[in-house]
Amino acid sequence: MLDGMNDDPQEHRLSDAQLAEALALTRDADSVELKLTIPDTQRRATVAALEIDPLEAQIRQVYFFDTPDLALDAHGLVVRARRTQGRDDDTVVKARPVVPTQVPPEVRRSKNLVVEVDTMPGGFVCSASMKGTVPAGHVKEAISGKRQLRKIYSKEQRAFFNAHAPDGIELDDLSVLGPITVFKLKFSPTGYDGRMVGELWFYPDGTHIVELSTKTLPANAFQAAAEAKAFLVSRGVPLSGDQRTKTRTALEFFSRELSAE
Repeated sequence: MLDGMNDDPQEHRLSDAQLAEALALTRDADSVELKLTIPDTQRRATVAALEIDPLEAQIRQVYFFDTPDLALDAHGLVVRARRTQGRDDDTVVKARPVVPTQVPPEVRRSKNLVVEVDTMPGGFVCSASMKGTVPAGHVKEAISGKRQLRKIYSKEQRAFFNAHAPDGIELDDLSVLGPITVFKLKFSPTGYDGRMVGELWFYPDGTHIVELSTKTLPANAFQAAAEAKAFLVSRGVPLSGDQRTKTRTALEFFSRELSAE
């Protein structure tokens, strides 16, 4: 992942300049998330190889909020809300890319802000996420129009949004992009000294994205990437498939849908 995480030594490998940039970002981040998209044709084989039990997965609904032409996305801003089976709803306002040392100190000190480097074969991005939680049902009420959208975001999140959003765009102006049904499972594969997360995203057109990920502290990122790579290769999990990000795929799908309407 940080080193390309690929069974082809040339494909998806970071350049020396990219590697140096990733190292600098990682040094000042809170965490590193190593991600790998599994080709849909290899989904069943991967589930079997890692002994994943789908019945243990948690069901979620994910909503994104943006303008029909994705003005927020163009400015590196993601606004998301989730409903989770048996839990409170959660929300996030995420800015990316960011440089950790350039995040304002008063924002960086917030217990609700997480600065994380996401890596996948051939790429990486550092993001700053202002997170929040609201009682179960509040997101559903906002989607249905019974509650103003801004009301499911904290004062801190709204300030973070205003600092990064294009001029003239307010939270209550945004369109609903979603939902997407997601199955999420945290598991500890036999033979792997750590935890992995598997996510299966069901898009309305029948396509899927399967993603494996694991989180680590910045100081352990390279060791964690090497161990994850070795383990997945030993189980026959493909590392060189097309890397599609879940958020990008969702935003583009729903943007096309809104444009058609």
